[in-house]
Amino acid sequence: MRARWLWAATVFPVMACAPPSRTVASSSPTLTARRTTAPNKVIEGALRQLEKPASYDDAYVAIAYPNGDVAADRGACADVVVRAYRHAGVDLQRLIHEDAGTGRYPRIQRTDKNIDHRRVLNQEVFFRRHGRSLTTDVTPQTVSQWKPGDIVSWRLSRGRTHIGVVSDRRRPDGVPLVIHNIGRVSEDDSLTRWAIAGHFRYRT
Repeated sequence: MRARWLWAATVFPVMACAPPSRTVASSSPTLTARRTTAPNKVIEGALRQLEKPASYDDAYVAIAYPNGDVAADRGACADVVVRAYRHAGVDLQRLIHEDAGTGRYPRIQRTDKNIDHRRVLNQEVFFRRHGRSLTTDVTPQTVSQWKPGDIVSWRLSRGRTHIGVVSDRRRPDGVPLVIHNIGRVSEDDSLTRWAIAGHFRYRT
């Protein structure tokens, strides 16, 4: 049975597009300074998304390929990950589309360049296949294993999925914040808010 930390948050249902609580507000000068000293390009790409936060919108949209994207002022949680990696020179749209041809993606029956990479479950498969799967525990013994630019995925209520980028900022007890989009792109104390399904590191 997974060890539990006394301060770990209890999983509770959230509305799909409800803005999260405990959001950490960051001024542009602060973000600029953080981007300048960011430990890797993935977290730098995630920080850039806090400057003009996109609203949550997971609608299907036809986009270019490769390096396609939906409008910058909108996107789903998976788009935060896509954009962070694209800033690091990694095109998850192309990589997941090409990898989906292996038949290892249960949710992809017929590949679609417009949407496959924008789905949490498909990102999880890709990161498990090509990245490192790391601890999903958040305890005093494991908290140091959560690094800036890592990817965390969760299971919300009623089987809903969510994903985000581990921040370079931490709580006083060492637990990192997360940059994600569940109402709009924000940085907040949400790592232990929901049931953690995956913790990945890919090219950071």
